[in-house]
Amino acid sequence: MSRLIVVSNRVPPPADKGASAGGLAVALQAALRDRGGLWLGWSGETAATEAESEEIKTRVEGNITFSLVDLTKRDQEEYYSGFANRALWPLLHYRLDLADFDRRDTTGYFRVNAFFARILAAQIQPDDVIWVQDYHLIPLAAELRARGITNKIGFFLHIPWPPADVFFAMPWHRRLLEAFTSYDLVGFQIDYDAENFVNCLVREGLGRETSRGTFKAGEREFKIGAFPIGIETAEFTSVAVEAEHNALVKRMAVSLNNRKLIIGVDRLDYSKGIDQRMLAYERFLENTPSAHGKVTYLQVTPKSRSDVPEYAEMQREIAETAGRINGAFSDIDWVPIRYINRTVKRTTLAGLFRMADIGLVTPLRDGMNLVAKEFVAAQKPEDPGVLVLSRFAGAARELDGAVLVNPYDMESTGGAIAGAIEMPLEERIARWRSMYDQLTRYDVNYWCESFLKALETQHNVPAFGSQNPQFRQAS
Repeated sequence: MSRLIVVSNRVPPPADKGASAGGLAVALQAALRDRGGLWLGWSGETAATEAESEEIKTRVEGNITFSLVDLTKRDQEEYYSGFANRALWPLLHYRLDLADFDRRDTTGYFRVNAFFARILAAQIQPDDVIWVQDYHLIPLAAELRARGITNKIGFFLHIPWPPADVFFAMPWHRRLLEAFTSYDLVGFQIDYDAENFVNCLVREGLGRETSRGTFKAGEREFKIGAFPIGIETAEFTSVAVEAEHNALVKRMAVSLNNRKLIIGVDRLDYSKGIDQRMLAYERFLENTPSAHGKVTYLQVTPKSRSDVPEYAEMQREIAETAGRINGAFSDIDWVPIRYINRTVKRTTLAGLFRMADIGLVTPLRDGMNLVAKEFVAAQKPEDPGVLVLSRFAGAARELDGAVLVNPYDMESTGGAIAGAIEMPLEERIARWRSMYDQLTRYDVNYWCESFLKALETQHNVPAFGSQNPQFRQAS
C-alpha cells in the first residue's frame, strides 16, 4: 500500500486525549491511524525570519510522522488572517458583505502555498498519495505540478461552496478555479456544493464532463465528487457512556435539578448563527411560559480568531444577547441560558450531549457540522434526545431523523424547540435509530476509504444527487 501524505493548514499539537479537538483534526487522525504516513502543515507558531521558517520540526506518534513549519508574521497576516479568513471564509459561506479582497493578502496566500509546495516536494516519494485539506491550500497542487510532481493528488473542501454568482464576486476567482484542475480528485461535503462548483467551472469554460463525475480541462482529466465526512461513531458512543461518570458531567446533572437540557456547541463564528439561535430560544420562552424554570439552555462557545476584529465584536454581541435574555426571564433559582466562552474537553462534551434533551445545531451555513453527528452518537438508545438542525448544514442531507429548521426564522425555530421538548418517546427513538444507523455505516473510516479509493483508482466517484444512498431526506 502506498504511503499517504496529508497536508493541512494546521497540524494538531501533541495529543491530549481529553482535549477538545476540532472535527478536522479528529477525522484526519482517524484516517491516518491504520494506513500511516506523513502529515505536513503550519505549526501555529511564527518565525522571526524567513530562514527560520525553512526549518522543519518533526515528531512521530505511532505510525504517523508530523512535519511542521513556522510562518513569518507577514505570512501569517496575509495568508491566514488575511486571504483565508477575511476573503475565502466569508465568500464560501455566502457572506459577501464580510469579504475583504485585498491584493496584498492574495499575493501572500499564493506565496505561502508555493512555500508549502517547496517544503513538501522534497519529502515526496514516487508512489505517495497526497491528500490536501481545505480552503487554505487550494493552489497547492498547481504549485506541486509546477515542480514536476506527478503523484496522485486529491483535495477535500470541509466548508461549503457557493453558487457561481457569489464566487465570481472574488476578483481572482478564475485563478483559483484553474488551480483546482491540477488535482486528480476534488471532493465536497454534499452534492449541492459539488453541483455549485461544477457550475462555476462550466460557466468559466474551465472544464467539461466526459463521464459521470469526470471532467477534462485542457489535457488534464480530474474527478469531482461528494464525500460527506463522518465521525468515529462507535468510539464517540463509548466515550459518552464513560463520561456519565465524569465529575463535571455529574455536577451539571445535579445543578439542572431535573430540568430539561438544551445544548449548543460551536466555536465563535458568524457562520454558526449563535445570536439567531439565542433569539429563537427567546421566542420559545416568550411563547411557552410553562417552560420557565423547567428548561436550561447551555451554549458552549470557545473563542476563535481573536485577532480578527469582526470576531471580537461578535463575541461582545452574543454575550450581550445572552445577558439581556437572562435579565428578562431569570428567576431567583433559575437562569435560562448558561453561556460558556471557553474550551470544554471533548470527553466532557460527550457526557453533556448524552444527558441533553435537545441538541440545538443551527448554523446559518455549514459544510457538514460534526457536532450534529456527535450529539446523535452520544444519545441513550432507550431515551434519546432530539436533534434540531439547520437545513443549511451539510448534515441535513444525511440525518433524516433531525427536526429541520430555518435559522433565519426565529419564530419557527422557537416552535421547533417546543415541539422537540414535548416529542413522545416512541418518536424520539425512531428518529434517533435511523440517524445512528446512518452514522454507524458512514463513519469516518468510510469517508477516508471512499475518497482514497476514488483518488487512487479509475472508479467513478459517488453520485452527486439523491441517487447517492448516503444522502437522505430529513423531516
